[in-house]
Amino acid sequence: MSKSAVVVITGATSGLGQLVAIELGRRGCFDLVLTARSKERAEATRKKIELVNASAKVDFFYGDLSVLKDVQRIGSEITAAYPKIDVLLNNAGIHAFEQRITSEGLPEMIAINYLSPWLLTYTLKPCLQNVGKARVVNVASEASRRHGVLKLPEDLTDTTPFNARGSSPIYGKTKLLNIMFTAELAKRWSDTGISVNALNPGFNVSGLGRELWFAPLLERLLKFFRLGDPRRGADIITRLIVEPEYHKKTGGYFNVGTGKSIRPVLPGSDPQMQQKLWKATEELLEQKGFLP
Repeated sequence: MSKSAVVVITGATSGLGQLVAIELGRRGCFDLVLTARSKERAEATRKKIELVNASAKVDFFYGDLSVLKDVQRIGSEITAAYPKIDVLLNNAGIHAFEQRITSEGLPEMIAINYLSPWLLTYTLKPCLQNVGKARVVNVASEASRRHGVLKLPEDLTDTTPFNARGSSPIYGKTKLLNIMFTAELAKRWSDTGISVNALNPGFNVSGLGRELWFAPLLERLLKFFRLGDPRRGADIITRLIVEPEYHKKTGGYFNVGTGKSIRPVLPGSDPQMQQKLWKATEELLEQKGFLP
């Protein structure tokens, strides 16, 4: 990877995204381009990065990743400022415990966890291509194995209410979509020099159930018993960003700890379903006015 490689990270003001940003900042050979909703949290993150490297280059772009109009605008702003991007880390995600509908009429978890990274990646493609050996890294999860029944294209716009218990299959489904998107994008970009891979960061307490009132207590308990250490998740993400072996691979899904390949649960590895998802996503984004 070139000196002062440009790395774009979504969801960088908390959890795994923040840990990865701090680690890359510590290494000193990356220009960090980070997305944030809150300027206060962005500045707190900047200070954490500067604590490990006072000369780190950090640039923030602001918007709400649940709103695709914001995603498109952020992508355009980044494109204008950084014509060459070495790495795009699609890390932002939520596990919501109730159904919320975005201002654009989409289910919030699908919008943030799947449609947002799809659209941002599409928007930043020219900048990634300008590098020649760029990487796209998508944070997925083994929660994808508990995805319920995948229905396309219906799931992309399904705003049926759910409660905390019913949220897990929806969250798992968004992570399955990340894996399928990764595989299909790798095929479609096979001649660009851009590698596209996904990963399972394991169970992490960082940002765990941010909507649960007892989340802080649960986080302390898990840390006490050394469960859900977010540093392990941050480590596999960092490896996919910096290690040469992962640029030689594309369309893969890699595990926390070992870094070895995982075979996705069906229909995640089904080429026909991957293609069907791509077409359904394209049609939805065209209908919403985000694709030409």
